[in-house]
Amino acid sequence: MERRTRTTVTALSAAALLVGTVGMAMAVVDPAAPGPARPPAARPGTGGGGGEALTARATASGVRAWEQFRVHGSADDLRPGTRVALQQRQGRRWVTLPAAMSITQESTYRMRVRLGLQGRNTLRIIGGGLASAPFTVHVRR
Repeated sequence: MERRTRTTVTALSAAALLVGTVGMAMAVVDPAAPGPARPPAARPGTGGGGGEALTARATASGVRAWEQFRVHGSADDLRPGTRVALQQRQGRRWVTLPAAMSITQESTYRMRVRLGLQGRNTLRIIGGGLASAPFTVHVRR
């Protein structure tokens, strides 16, 4: 009897965990990198040279749910080592996803991303008090 109870509790816990993560979005970064700190409110910005200070582009405009793609760009006015993070538009607010990395010595970044929220996902990169222009990725079944 105790064995059946334990099995039932384990199955219910696994089901609750699975249901709770179906609608979430997830981004994959280097496992050695620490998680992102809560960034300050970002403002759209342009660099001193007239170009954008923080750019972002996805390698795919449409992917399947949880299929990996990359987001890459440059950060002209940010120092190497500055942390940048991925944000997703959810309703009227920007939600920071668990993906962050540091700007390289060449003032670039490149992160692997997986999204599970189906439909049109509006994303941007923030860091150093700046935000990139939003871009979209369509996630299908």
